[in-house]
Amino acid sequence: MRKKINPYLYLIPALLVMGVITFYPMGFQLWMSFTNYGIRNLRFDAPPPDWVGLANYVRILTTNLGLGNFSFWRVLGFNLFWAFSNVIIHVTLGIMIAVVLNTAGLWFKRIYRVIYILPIVIPQIIVANVFRNMFVPDWGALNQGLALIGSLFGLSPDLFHIRWIAQLGYPISGIPLTLSYFALLITNIWLGWPFMTIVATGALQSIPHELYGAADIDGASGLQKFWRITLPLIRPAMVPAAVYGLVVTFNLFTLIYFLSGGGPLRETEILLTVAFRLVNEQRLYGLAAAFSVYIFFVLLGLTLLTNYITRATESYEI
Repeated sequence: MRKKINPYLYLIPALLVMGVITFYPMGFQLWMSFTNYGIRNLRFDAPPPDWVGLANYVRILTTNLGLGNFSFWRVLGFNLFWAFSNVIIHVTLGIMIAVVLNTAGLWFKRIYRVIYILPIVIPQIIVANVFRNMFVPDWGALNQGLALIGSLFGLSPDLFHIRWIAQLGYPISGIPLTLSYFALLITNIWLGWPFMTIVATGALQSIPHELYGAADIDGASGLQKFWRITLPLIRPAMVPAAVYGLVVTFNLFTLIYFLSGGGPLRETEILLTVAFRLVNEQRLYGLAAAFSVYIFFVLLGLTLLTNYITRATESYEI
């Protein structure tokens, strides 16, 4: 009996800590989502908020929440596209760069690996503000660089006065994506690929060299070795990393809020920035709690779906 009880005794301290910092706030937020909890309820002697049932959840799906150009379904669609489009590029670049850096005889490997860790260690708020300055139309580094390249071909600098953040309309006909999205995409690619490269590098170093030797004897080409050996054997490491990257990118509040502010006209808002505005601008805490519950279930569905499709927990056997 003592042997059976001991594991639970060791788990009790962790459960107590988790209960205080995780489970209680989650339960309190769930309760708030069914009330009209507002700024008047923050006082200690304030009366309890009114119970409104599912009204907050219905309001989120059917109204603009007083935020002007807002639609839950449009924001959700953009949020999903934003997450998937970024992670696909991150994983692809991460694997390609890791394969290149894993090449035998490549000089200065350790220096390269130190350099590509830099985007990870720099705080996102600093990255967002630096890139926002780079996208300034008048003196931003990106427009100046494009103008310099254009001058080599005799193009006027005025052609490169690009309003990356505030430009209305869609630069690519038929695709409802503003220039602000592409500015965010460029920034987040710089932020995201190093993590995938680190994961892929570790996975590559665990592949037995004998497999490549046997493939060489069989006359396999470089591409055949990549598709038949490298990619399948790093899959168990890359799939969980991709799922993690998907969740992080889906909730990438700092970059979007401080770089584009969700603009122009809320075209680059994600669910988390809307929830933040409900709390800090509208002071609608009950409504924001319901919004966060929606975010939780969207992320839960994404995680379960990606794990089911890719079978992330299964190992690969040749």
